[in-house]
Amino acid sequence: MQKFVRACLPLLLLPSLVGAQEVIRHKLPNGNPFPIAAAVEIPAGKTLVFLSGAVPSVADPKAPKDSIAAYGGDTKTQTIAALTNIKATLEGMHLGMGDIVKIQAFLVGDPAKAGKLDFEGFMQGYTQFFGTAAQPNLPARSAMQVAALANPGFLVEIEVTAVRP
Repeated sequence: MQKFVRACLPLLLLPSLVGAQEVIRHKLPNGNPFPIAAAVEIPAGKTLVFLSGAVPSVADPKAPKDSIAAYGGDTKTQTIAALTNIKATLEGMHLGMGDIVKIQAFLVGDPAKAGKLDFEGFMQGYTQFFGTAAQPNLPARSAMQVAALANPGFLVEIEVTAVRP
């Protein structure tokens, strides 16, 4: 019986060893410093958490409710607000920004920039949350320009996927 238990013990411990594996974040090739991961691998046994799209909160309650001014006025400010909302949601789930493994950012062209995507403004907001000394984990990310979002005042909507450590 003892031989049987000794033989089976490693098999019983195997799931806990698999669960102990870490998320692997692959860097962009050729030392590219752009603050995203080329890919992220999630080991078996980890729980993925999918957050619905987050938009900025009202920044100016006196502005018309469907106006860009009501939500911060520009892509950078709206990006910071949306990511701040995501951070609060994650913290309520005992997760953090470093647990994010995938981001999809939907960006509306800014009328103040002739309807063009303000990618620079988006990056100025994004880099306050990712690739910092305090939070170096980089997610895989897609950013795309869309024709419109649910509210005409939104320039930014961000969806994230996190992994529970």
